[in-house]
Amino acid sequence: MGQAFVFPGQGSQAVGMGKTLAETYPQARAVFAEVDDTLGQKLSTLMFEGPEAELTLTANAQPALMAVSLAVLRVLEAEAGLDLARDAAFVAGHSLGEYSALAAAGSLSLADTARLLRQRGSAMQEAVPFGVGAMAALLGLDYETGVAVAKQAMEEQSGGVCQIANDNGGGQVVASGSKAAVERAMEIAKTKGAKRSLLLPVSAPFHCALMQPAADAMAEALAKVEIKAPKVPLISNVMAAPVEDAKDIRGLLVAQVTGTVRWRESVTYMAAKGATLFVECGSGKVLTGLLKRIVDTASGISIGTPADVDAFKART
Repeated sequence: MGQAFVFPGQGSQAVGMGKTLAETYPQARAVFAEVDDTLGQKLSTLMFEGPEAELTLTANAQPALMAVSLAVLRVLEAEAGLDLARDAAFVAGHSLGEYSALAAAGSLSLADTARLLRQRGSAMQEAVPFGVGAMAALLGLDYETGVAVAKQAMEEQSGGVCQIANDNGGGQVVASGSKAAVERAMEIAKTKGAKRSLLLPVSAPFHCALMQPAADAMAEALAKVEIKAPKVPLISNVMAAPVEDAKDIRGLLVAQVTGTVRWRESVTYMAAKGATLFVECGSGKVLTGLLKRIVDTASGISIGTPADVDAFKART
């Protein structure tokens, strides 16, 4: 049975995440301590205790989610004898989760990943003034229809930006861009068969051309860190295909800031290549929930608590 290890993105954060892992396992405490030391901030206290509004800030949520994912992985290595190089067919992550996947696969150090995600979160937040951009879920549309809707909205809102930021599968696509253009896309989507459209409670329009300043900042930041070839095939958000070369990984992480997260195609690719069990490492169960909408023959489990770790051990 092929296993893919997948790592969640922004929106999966919740106050209390990682707390029981830290209380139970020294390996989790070590991850949280290293991230705290690297960032010069008690990020773990914010994760465990809140307040929620501060945890949700992009610059905090991104490294925090990565820390929980890597804590889970280190616990699985210690408690379940997990060896990704031996046991995983693929790794992949949703948006910021791609950084978690790279850290898991040994391409990035934990400290570098924490610093990069702090920079990424800050740069994405600062790229567009609050209220200028928006994101909306267009529910019930396939990717191709979503792209057509976004294109029409951008044409009708001259000078505006509207792109499909996420292709999450199961008829869930997310539009991102200028507020007026995204709102127009929501209206057009109704005429194209969308079940409903809703604005998302996000602080910036991620994964669209408005994020170019953040992409430039990440190009500069990524140029300064060492990236190794992953010990497990990494499925890139931008390509929905494996990437191994460090130079290519660097470029794709920059392109990811303004590009579409091709999650449906990524999962479909891994399943077609033999992955039958998808193990979501970190906070929440978003990716496990999406899985059945994409590949109904695959199984998914999410691991974020000691009970989840025990359940995984019982399977192996």
